[in-house]
Amino acid sequence: MRRSRRRLVTILGLFAGSLFCIALVLVRNIHTGDPTFRYLIWNLFLAWIPFALAVFVYDRWRRRGGGILMLTLGALWLLFFPNAPYIATDFVHLRHDPLAPFWYDAVTIAAFAWMGVLLGFASLYLMQTVVRQWRGPVVGWIFAVVAIGLGSLGIYLGRFLRLNSWDALEHPSVIPRIAHAVARDPFAYQEAIAVTLLFTVALTLAYFLLYSFAALQLELDGER
Repeated sequence: MRRSRRRLVTILGLFAGSLFCIALVLVRNIHTGDPTFRYLIWNLFLAWIPFALAVFVYDRWRRRGGGILMLTLGALWLLFFPNAPYIATDFVHLRHDPLAPFWYDAVTIAAFAWMGVLLGFASLYLMQTVVRQWRGPVVGWIFAVVAIGLGSLGIYLGRFLRLNSWDALEHPSVIPRIAHAVARDPFAYQEAIAVTLLFTVALTLAYFLLYSFAALQLELDGER
């Protein structure tokens, strides 16, 4: 019962935070008459997809489900996972706009970025829990770090090459061609390597801290 209540509170908190982000954009649009920043709402919607997939995978795992469906959903989760932390790169759109205060735009993008990262970490936590219960804590952490690394690569592909998760579905040969090109001459893609490593380290550290806080909270609840 306590676990179900905590889960409900978490989902409601993420939903409330998302509504707050959307309200920031709508207030700006109404005040300025400029539809700028509406793309943030779409990006936030994409960030919810991996979270929804992770919840479905976690629930199916708890019901002892498995098989091809679980693998398919896990692959889809990994495909859409970069969309969540990707929102943090939307700060590249932050600039002085005479129609709106600079600080308001900064808060708006920061709110969306924070929600994107939270949704991504929440989905990763659920997926790591499934892997940990399946193969143990070490494999669970290996999975988490690899997922963050691939997600960081996805961030680079999205921000610099303007690819998205749909391209992997509509044009399946795109990602293998890019991987082949990098494998042939990795030093020709120093920017891609640097961006991927930087996001991997930053996101891994942030996720580890949040994971530790969550584990501490569970430990405190167990002592009550």
